[in-house]
Amino acid sequence: MTTGLDGVGIVPVLTAPTVEAAVVAGRALERGGITCVEMTLRTAAGLEAIAALSRETDLLVGAGTVLSRSQVGVVAAAGARFVVSPGFDEDVVDATRAAGMVSLPGVATATEIQRALAAGIDTLKFFPADRLGGLSTIHALAAPFTGVRFVPSGGVSDGNAAEYLAHPAIAAVSGSWIVPNDAVAAEDGDRIESLTTAAVAALVASGLPAPRRIA
Repeated sequence: MTTGLDGVGIVPVLTAPTVEAAVVAGRALERGGITCVEMTLRTAAGLEAIAALSRETDLLVGAGTVLSRSQVGVVAAAGARFVVSPGFDEDVVDATRAAGMVSLPGVATATEIQRALAAGIDTLKFFPADRLGGLSTIHALAAPFTGVRFVPSGGVSDGNAAEYLAHPAIAAVSGSWIVPNDAVAAEDGDRIESLTTAAVAALVASGLPAPRRIA
């Protein structure tokens, strides 16, 4: 089971204080060439923002920071297409599958990767990537887990995104550097668009494909 994130390149992690701020950011991401977003549930606006982004943009919208089975049902009803969790929780995975979505659970160890594979999941969030050794650790884990695809999150930035994406075990990278909290809160769409455009241009300049839109 995969998330269908291959080809999206960058999955921005968006945390917004209001629905309006989330929509401004989402539209700016689209203008800058991004095709996917993880809208977190870290604020009171998170759930409604998922619904608004699903209605008002063409982004592939996922729900982030999903920690319980009960949250899965509400994000599915809001229009989320995939579910992101910081860790591996079998209840969340089962509920996500039952809701017709796919999970992107977080893993940090080989044991967690084996549990995820046993649950039928082969695309996994690697979190927190920078604290776990980054690309060198992913390279080491990819050797025994040849069919696993990783989405590193935590410490990913414009300085290392292209290097991550050049590795064959990386499905996409995840981070908030193109949607910084202060710009989102200020509804500064121009700044977010500029950061997004620069990030996409850096990928292309490195010989990587531009993010593609997922149906």
